[in-house]
Amino acid sequence: MGTGSFVFAGFLLCVSPLFAQIGLVGDVQTQLAQNSFSAAESELRTYKAQHGVTPEYLEALSWMARGAASMKQWDQAAAYASETRRLSEQQLTTTKRKLDAEPHLPIALGAAYEVLAEGMAEKGQQAKAATLLRSALARYGDTSIRARLQKNLNLLSLIGQPAPPLQVTQYLGSKPPALASLKGSPVLLFFWAHWCVDCKAEVPVIARLRQEFAPQGLVVIGPTQLYGYAAQGADAAPEQERVYIESVRARYYASLQDMPVPLSKQNFNAYGASTTPTLVVLNRAGQVAMYHPGALSYDELRSAVQKVVAR
Repeated sequence: MGTGSFVFAGFLLCVSPLFAQIGLVGDVQTQLAQNSFSAAESELRTYKAQHGVTPEYLEALSWMARGAASMKQWDQAAAYASETRRLSEQQLTTTKRKLDAEPHLPIALGAAYEVLAEGMAEKGQQAKAATLLRSALARYGDTSIRARLQKNLNLLSLIGQPAPPLQVTQYLGSKPPALASLKGSPVLLFFWAHWCVDCKAEVPVIARLRQEFAPQGLVVIGPTQLYGYAAQGADAAPEQERVYIESVRARYYASLQDMPVPLSKQNFNAYGASTTPTLVVLNRAGQVAMYHPGALSYDELRSAVQKVVAR
C-alpha cells in the first residue's frame, strides 16, 4: 500500500500506509476531494441501508465532518462530528468493545473530537474546546487517539509554555541531549515517520535551516517512533523496524544523518504528533514558540526560526 496526503481541517495530513483506504471510506474521500458532498452523502445512505452503522461507516462519516471543516462550514462540520461522536461512543458502550479493537472506530472518534474542538476555537470558544479535549484525554488517554487529542489541545495552549521533556532512553544515531540542557539555544524539533512522504520532502528545508542558523546556536532534533511495520506496511518486530528506519535515514535523510533521533511513542503523545511531520520551535528559554502539525515551506519555517534566533 502506498501513502497519501489529504487537506482537511486546515492541515496537510501525511497518511500512514496502514490508513490508506478503499471501499466506503475511499469512495467518500474521493467525492469530498471533488467537492461533491451530495454524492458522498448518497454513498453513506446506501451503505447504512445495507449494512447499518458499522465502524467503517463511522470513519466515512467523520470524513464528512473533516470535509465541511476544510470548507469552514462549521455548523455542518459540528453536526457531522457530533453524530460521529455519539454513534461511536454508543458502539463502545453497547458492544463493550475496546476502542482499538479494529482500525476504523479510533479514526472516527479522534476526528470527531478534533473537528468539534477546532469549530469551537474558530468561534472564539477556546476554553470550551480545551475542556472538551481534556475530558476526552481523561477518557481515552490510554488509546491510540491520545496523540491526536493532545495535538489539538497543544494547538490551543502549548505556545508560550515550557517544552515537554523528551524521552531519550532509546535513540538512533548520537544520544540526544535533554531539552533542559539546551536552554540558551534555539531548538527545532522535527517529528517524522519512516513511511511519511511529506517528512522526506521536508528534509532539504530542515537541512538548509540548520546549516544557516547553526552558527547562531540552532539545535535540530528529529524524534520518531516505532509503528510495528516496515516497507509496504509489512509487520515488523521492533529490531527489524529499527533496521528499516536506519535504511530510510540513509537513503532520504542523508543531509541530516547526524541529527539526534529519540525513538519513543511517549514523545509523540506528549507533543501530539499524530500528524507527520510535526514541527516545533523552542526559544532560548526552552518555551514553545511555534507548534505546527504538517509540513512548512522554507520561508515559513525560516521566519519562525529567525524569530527565536534573534531573541
